[in-house]
Amino acid sequence: MLFGSKKVVGLDIGTSSIKLVEVEKSRQNITLTSFGFIPTPAGAIVGGEITNPDALTEAIRTLIQQTKTKRKKACTAVWGTAVITKKISMPRIEEHLLVEQLKWEAEQYIPFDVNESNLEFQVLHKSLAAPEQMNVLLVAAKRDLVFRYAEVIESAGLECSVIDVAGFALNNCFEANYGQMQGSVILLNIGAGMTDFVVVENGEVTFSRDIPVGGLTYTTDIQKTMGISLEEAESLKVSAGTGQPVPQEVTDTLSQTNEVVADEIKRSFDFFMASSSEVTIQKIYVTGGGLGLPGLFEHIQGVMNLPIENLNPFQQVQFDTRTFTNEYIAQISPYAAVGIGLAMREVKDR
Repeated sequence: MLFGSKKVVGLDIGTSSIKLVEVEKSRQNITLTSFGFIPTPAGAIVGGEITNPDALTEAIRTLIQQTKTKRKKACTAVWGTAVITKKISMPRIEEHLLVEQLKWEAEQYIPFDVNESNLEFQVLHKSLAAPEQMNVLLVAAKRDLVFRYAEVIESAGLECSVIDVAGFALNNCFEANYGQMQGSVILLNIGAGMTDFVVVENGEVTFSRDIPVGGLTYTTDIQKTMGISLEEAESLKVSAGTGQPVPQEVTDTLSQTNEVVADEIKRSFDFFMASSSEVTIQKIYVTGGGLGLPGLFEHIQGVMNLPIENLNPFQQVQFDTRTFTNEYIAQISPYAAVGIGLAMREVKDR
C-alpha cells in the first residue's frame, strides 16, 4: 500500500443510474479521463438503501468491463435517510479528545443507535462560534448501510477504499470549479429518487440533507394521473423534457409536481434558516438529471427568491479531448458532479 497508487475510481450509485468516473490530478489541473454510465437495475436501490445487492454487483461489474478501468480502488457515496449530517455547537476541546465526546453528543441528534453507526466529524474552523465554543459537523451512517455498499463494490472486483457522503462529493466538485467562495451558497443535485440539498459557508459544508423527491416523483405522478405503466409514464416525461408533444394531462401533472418539488426544497431551506438566521445565502447552484424537467428551474427560483444558475462541473475541470467530444460532455454534465467529486478523493482520505 505504501507504494501503491492513491488514485480511485469515483462510483456514483444512484436510483436510476450508476456512474464510474476517473480523473487525473496535477497541481494546476483536474482532467476527466474516463466516464461510464449504466442504468441501475430496477428496484436495486431505494432511498439510498441497497435492496438487490446481486443485481447491483452485476451492473457495476459490467460497467467496469465497459470502461476498461485499470484502477482497483473505488470511492463511493452513501445517501438517504440512513445518513445524517448535523452541525452542533459544543464546549471547545482538543480535537484528539473529540471522538469520545462526540459519541455522547451524537445520541442527542441521531435517530438510530449510535453503537450501530459509523461516526465522522469535521471541525468547522470558518464557522462563527463564541471563543469558548466550537462548531462541529457530525456525520453518521448506519454501519449496515456502509457495509452493504462496501460488499457490493468488492463483490464486483474493486476495493472500496473511501466511502463519502453524496453532499460532500457534490461540494468537492463545486470547489474544484468555483473555488472556495466567501459567503454562503446552496448546492442542489436533483436526482431520480433524491435531491441533495447542501449549504456551503466560506468553503465548508455546514448543512446537508437528502430530500426524497426527484425525477421519479414526476414519473409516478404521471402514472397515477394517466393510469399507465411506469415505463409509459417515463417515456412521456422524457418526451416532455425534450420538447415533443405530449397530452395536456402530462403537462398539467408536470407543472403540479414542479410545485411540490420546489416546496420541498423551500421547506429544507426554511428548516436550515430557522437555526442559522445569521447566514445570508448568495446564490443557488443546481445540477442533476432533474434539470431537464420543463419549468422546474423557474419554480425553484420562484419559491426561493434567490439568484440561481446551473452548476457546471466542467467550468474548470478539463477533459481529455482525445476521449470526449464537446457534445458528449454537454450530455453528461448534469449527471457528472457527484462522480467527479468522488473521483477526486484519494486512498486514506477521511
